[in-house]
Amino acid sequence: MALVCLTDFEEYAKAHLSKATWDYYAAGADECCTRDDNLLAYKRIRLRPRILRDVSVSDTRTTVQGTEISFPVGIAPTAFHCLAWHEGEVATARATEALNTCYITSTYSTCSVEEIVAAAPNGYRWFQLYVYRDRKLSEQIVHRVEALGYKALVLTVDVPYTGKRRNDIRNQFKLPPHLKVKNFDGVFQQEAAGPEEYGIPANTLDPSISWKDVYWLQSITRLPVIIKGILTKEDAELAVEHGVQGIIVSNHGGRQLDGGPASIDALSEIVDTVQGRIEVYVDGGIRTGSDVLKSLALGAKCVFIGRPAVWGLAYKGEEGVREVLQILNDEFRLSMALSGCRNVAEINRNLIQFAKL
Repeated sequence: MALVCLTDFEEYAKAHLSKATWDYYAAGADECCTRDDNLLAYKRIRLRPRILRDVSVSDTRTTVQGTEISFPVGIAPTAFHCLAWHEGEVATARATEALNTCYITSTYSTCSVEEIVAAAPNGYRWFQLYVYRDRKLSEQIVHRVEALGYKALVLTVDVPYTGKRRNDIRNQFKLPPHLKVKNFDGVFQQEAAGPEEYGIPANTLDPSISWKDVYWLQSITRLPVIIKGILTKEDAELAVEHGVQGIIVSNHGGRQLDGGPASIDALSEIVDTVQGRIEVYVDGGIRTGSDVLKSLALGAKCVFIGRPAVWGLAYKGEEGVREVLQILNDEFRLSMALSGCRNVAEINRNLIQFAKL
């Protein structure tokens, strides 16, 4: 059977991955309200299509941070791709290179940043990082990725502590012995005996992280800094004031605070506050091309997909991720045309039906 939409890939992955691996990828925090609302929120948004606009030629290209990509969908940072497919992040990198879009590599990769670059030397990549109690760890990885040609740093700011993911606790989720967090290979030997959390020693993340660490990060790199995990206009304003180059509106796929807003519901107030001073992106819950269209109409420059990339890997590695991206590209092009948009510049808020209160 051909897989024709992202839900088909989800069903395939659920049927073929181990229960612990599926549960790890699928997990939300606590009751999973926010995880589920990320999807439901898109379904609540209605489009106002315009007709008779000559959509015989369409163009899905856009730019992020000044670099052209073929369509406004990138790969969000997700951990442990080798759990889904033996080649892991190397396959993800090749697929995104082939489709000419942006791949945000996770700190928690099961391939090293060097292996990823070697596999897809011409790919456009950003690197997602956390701030660790040991700042030297963060500093070393920043210098590594800068030297390797990564084009931006994506600082994840919504994990002072890891959210409570019930199934991971029930399953006592651990990386299998043949896999490791490759970017820190050899770094944690001395702590290896202690408790670990998602592949690295517990308590490695620094819960004291604050806005001054954004200044610290800017002081050690020339790369643009993009902040991932903002959900309010207040924090968006602070981000602009602190000189960051972009914001990813994100609730970490509903894996951190349960009961926060769906990402797409938080997008408008952030776009209104930022007023074009920096680029705003969104992740969480994108499953169709019309979800992409809605995100752009509400002011996102680009969207990022997390779990669907993993489902593509589980299906057929690089080829599966390519298929997932191609389906979204095709669906986005079709949704654009059916709503009367010939290129991304024509997508705006007039496309969105704001419900009468």
